[in-house]
Amino acid sequence: MSDLLARITIRPDTCGGRPCIRGMRIRVSDVLGMLAAGETPASILEHHPDLEAEDISACLAYAAREVDHAVILAA
Repeated sequence: MSDLLARITIRPDTCGGRPCIRGMRIRVSDVLGMLAAGETPASILEHHPDLEAEDISACLAYAAREVDHAVILAA
């Protein structure tokens, strides 16, 4: 998974420091939003020729890592 996560870059001067794919101005949240809206990975790749299939997998791996933490609720 670390190979996939290496595709995700965070730079203060790119997209306001939001996680992007390989330093491009394509944000992880953009790809996740497209998937959530029902687009297929093939469709995303067709419309964004700079992306690779591994980039989409990297976005999913990044999201999974980001939400994998305990949630503590105050009583």
